[in-house]
Amino acid sequence: MKHTLSVLVQDESGVLSRISGLFARRGFNIDSLAVGPAEEQGISRITMSVRGDNRTIEQLIKQLYKLINILDVQNITSLPCIERELVLFKIFTSNQSRSYLLEIANIFRAKIVDISFQSLTLEVTGDPGKIFAIQQLLSQYKVLQIARTGKIALVRDSNVNTELLKSSFSYENISL
Repeated sequence: MKHTLSVLVQDESGVLSRISGLFARRGFNIDSLAVGPAEEQGISRITMSVRGDNRTIEQLIKQLYKLINILDVQNITSLPCIERELVLFKIFTSNQSRSYLLEIANIFRAKIVDISFQSLTLEVTGDPGKIFAIQQLLSQYKVLQIARTGKIALVRDSNVNTELLKSSFSYENISL
């Protein structure tokens, strides 16, 4: 199972190296990683996606706490969260495909950040499901390059789980 960990660290050199070393020694691959300043100066938030069962992830969290400069580790996998990713897609375009690609961009609220006679570059921001969906659609075109950030996430204080709402929503319950 894929887990999302949110780690608060002191913003000092070597902390990311120690974390990645711990994962490497234990044979774990980090699927995605995003690091940036947190709400307090001198503190950074690391958001990472890692595969493993619950027991293994619990052990990994205990090991993370043993590292210096680690302030807090939270497994936010099952908590109501706001998750976002950013992807840049550079796609080969021809006169025939350009209008279809522009329609796809419009539907997914993607920004066109570069256009030429031979390519179109889209910026897409959203939850991992949206990123997956547009990537599936764009795979039928010649994708020249992809650059993708790691997932960032914050726990929702409202405790509203939008993933749960998506799965329970039914058009049958709407009367027109």
